[in-house]
Amino acid sequence: MTTYLLVPGMWLGAWAWRDVTRTLRARGHDVYPLTLTGLADRSHLLGPGVDLDTHIADIVRLVEAEDLRDVVLVGHSYGGLPVSAAALRLKARIRQVVYVDAGPLPEGTSQLALGGEDPAGFTDGTVPPRPWDAQADPVLLAGLDDAALTLLRTRGTPHPLAAAAQPLGTRATSADLPTALVACTFPPDRIAAMQAAGHPFFAGLTEARIVSLPTGHWPMLSEPEALAEALLSL
Repeated sequence: MTTYLLVPGMWLGAWAWRDVTRTLRARGHDVYPLTLTGLADRSHLLGPGVDLDTHIADIVRLVEAEDLRDVVLVGHSYGGLPVSAAALRLKARIRQVVYVDAGPLPEGTSQLALGGEDPAGFTDGTVPPRPWDAQADPVLLAGLDDAALTLLRTRGTPHPLAAAAQPLGTRATSADLPTALVACTFPPDRIAAMQAAGHPFFAGLTEARIVSLPTGHWPMLSEPEALAEALLSL
């Protein structure tokens, strides 16, 4: 049996991992899908003090409170930031870190800075969900059917601005812990080229195993069975 802790990206909660969780549990594994503070079923806790440190603490506290060990820690998209920092703090309890279309960004980088966005452009203390328009964004939203898009539109919640704007501090890389990348929107050859060029997306994954899962940026909704199989293969 393997213990999986699943951390979603921006605007999502534990609900996004529902089908992946069901598959992993059906195979006999222990699975903890996590909702980060201020989002989804924890949106009532949203406030200006909810930052990246809060989300790192969410992961650390769950692992410690449940006394989890030999954990496969999975971070999707933005979730890769708190996962990479929490993994270093929990190093003795982690079997492997898996990034889903994400990675351990360089120290000092924030989610907003990575996208070239100015925090001053968000006036209510949150980053609103994207429009979830498949025609306008065919690459990132590839593979999502109407039901999945409707789910994202109805269940997605604003992301705490401070969490997206806070620079990442000390974090684990593939040199610290066994690490894997489930690559969805980037083919492996492009990842290799970006690594060679020193691109920040994959700079911390030089020793990582890469599994290709061609689909959009939300594989837990577009290809949940394939994503579960990819996690099991690791």
